[in-house]
Amino acid sequence: MRFEQLFLPHLDAAYNLARWLIRNEHDAEDLVQEAYLRAFRFFGGFRGEDSRSWLLAIVRNTCYTWLQQNRRQDLETVFDEEVHTRDTDSFNPEKPLLETADSQLLQQALAELPVKFREILVLRELEGLSYKEISAVAGMPIGTVMSGLARARKQLRRSLTEREKKDN
Repeated sequence: MRFEQLFLPHLDAAYNLARWLIRNEHDAEDLVQEAYLRAFRFFGGFRGEDSRSWLLAIVRNTCYTWLQQNRRQDLETVFDEEVHTRDTDSFNPEKPLLETADSQLLQQALAELPVKFREILVLRELEGLSYKEISAVAGMPIGTVMSGLARARKQLRRSLTEREKKDN
């Protein structure tokens, strides 16, 4: 297959991931373009695995390199014991909020999460990747993906709850 057939259908997913990681539309566009150039350059090394996961891994790596060079502080995640503890509550705040007029509130809360949490939530909830696919894209064990997703959801829920209290 040709490069265009395999990778152009994933342009929206690539941009969505970059935009959420970088939090700037213009920089995200530039980084997606750079990622596509890298993918094209290394297309000979593509072995027919999942083209979306392969491309998103390149986009992710391109974004993290850019963050490290331009906004290192965004990569630092502060450990908060209340955020990083096991929570058995299975409430998922993303789905109901995405379906309501409060999606802007959700987008703001999501944008404020540490980059690692934004990444996992965007890949799972917005792009619909499986845990296995996220593991491949992010280069982390599936267990780490699952625990990171739980922590991200908990921190997002806390942020949304605090915002709601402020508004009332």
